[in-house]
Amino acid sequence: MKKKPNLLFIFSDQHAKRVTGCYADADVKTPSLDKLAESGVTFDNAYCPSPICVPSRMAMLTACHPHKQECWTNDDYLSSDIPTWLHAVSAVGYEPELIGRLHAMGPDQLHGYASRSVGEHSPNWPGVARHSMGVLEKTNDPNKESVIACGAGQSAYELKDRDVTTAAIEALHNHAAIEPEARKPFCITVGLMLPHAPYVAQKKWVDYYLERLPEPPISAPENRPSKDSPCSPEHPWITWWRTNRGIDSVDPDQAKLARAAYWGLVSTMDEMIGQILDALSATGLAENTLVVYASDHGDHVGDRGLWWKHTLYDESTCVPLIMSMPGTLTKRSRCASVVSLLDVSQTMIDALGGSPLPHADGNSFWPLLTGQSCDWGDRVFSEYCTDSVPEWTGGQAVRQRMLREGDWKLHVYHGYPPLLFNLADDPNEQINRAEDPRCAERLRQMMEVIHKEWNPDNIKQIMRRRRDRKDVIAEWSRAIEPASTHLWPLEPSMNALD
Repeated sequence: MKKKPNLLFIFSDQHAKRVTGCYADADVKTPSLDKLAESGVTFDNAYCPSPICVPSRMAMLTACHPHKQECWTNDDYLSSDIPTWLHAVSAVGYEPELIGRLHAMGPDQLHGYASRSVGEHSPNWPGVARHSMGVLEKTNDPNKESVIACGAGQSAYELKDRDVTTAAIEALHNHAAIEPEARKPFCITVGLMLPHAPYVAQKKWVDYYLERLPEPPISAPENRPSKDSPCSPEHPWITWWRTNRGIDSVDPDQAKLARAAYWGLVSTMDEMIGQILDALSATGLAENTLVVYASDHGDHVGDRGLWWKHTLYDESTCVPLIMSMPGTLTKRSRCASVVSLLDVSQTMIDALGGSPLPHADGNSFWPLLTGQSCDWGDRVFSEYCTDSVPEWTGGQAVRQRMLREGDWKLHVYHGYPPLLFNLADDPNEQINRAEDPRCAERLRQMMEVIHKEWNPDNIKQIMRRRRDRKDVIAEWSRAIEPASTHLWPLEPSMNALD
């Protein structure tokens, strides 16, 4: 009888897909991820459910769109009665272990994991003091400080990931030390912080990339198209976002420094992933292990004159996804199908022999990878909704949604005009086809699909009710100061600039 497979799921934070060697970046050094891609399947069109952390991560856990579970912002709680992919694989004999990042708010810090180590760097509760980044204060959020206090140095996030790496290696060795006849298959998630801002990395990497990186390939659009450029005028919300966040006039030298540091963070993360994968091989566990690598969203890193995520462009919503399993998945293969992180969770359940999560939006693409018949729709959504409370929203609530359908991609901005792109002709999303009469039927059809189960006016009311309830919890937290669980001891002094 064939042994049940192991699963090693490595989930990073804010890794722009294009900043990886296997995704055609000729400058970046990512030998570990490139080797993983050589051994398995690289996905060219994988998307996140939301271009910010908590809603993307919670949606991946449950295979449900953010609006289905009413979890849109970084201070929203995922209800504990919604089953996750961890519950599903536990039901077929696995004891899922989490090492590192989850980024769930509230009392449930497991959401189906049987155990957890290293933990979060920030408290579980709203209303209590957040972690201090010391000299890098405000650089981890969408603030202009990100591209001012950047370059060579050290962030607490990197130190935390080193602890996560050490713990992951130890977990693999501990599993291998169990006698084979008594050994159960493992299911380990490694949650990394990198390459999330602060844009601060080791000097060796910053110096290396300062000498090599070209200018961002996509510049900020002009206010109007000209005969020399077919690009459409920039969307008004994007212009507002850039100005509001203070990044409309970033010093070119600072931008170059921040970009070099980001590439350095990716290389640093790749080194850690390499250490984990080396341990997997050294322990003899690799032959029966499905390895999955993905990130929760991307980062503009200067493209379009933008930084961080928070947009519906591919720099923000398209994510790296690599899967490898010896003898099961074809080496050096690529998958062009359009998939979502919602599908990744259902696929991991399928690969481990579990039943799919009920009433979910994601579907398993495991049949696509294993030569079985599969009618895949090539349709994904991503949504970005906030109220006006977080400081970085600039006081403007937004309700936005993206639909990718084959080669076509639609951005909907409630209260603003839409954007429509044909990625086959325009992969950098620069020529808006929404006002092209030849695309009128395409636009109508995609607008109908995007609003079928997504109503921005209803979302506004739901978010308002949720905020009222969250305010009560925040007041309680301030008064009671409840303890946070699964917390990693971040100290402000861990952060430094050379």
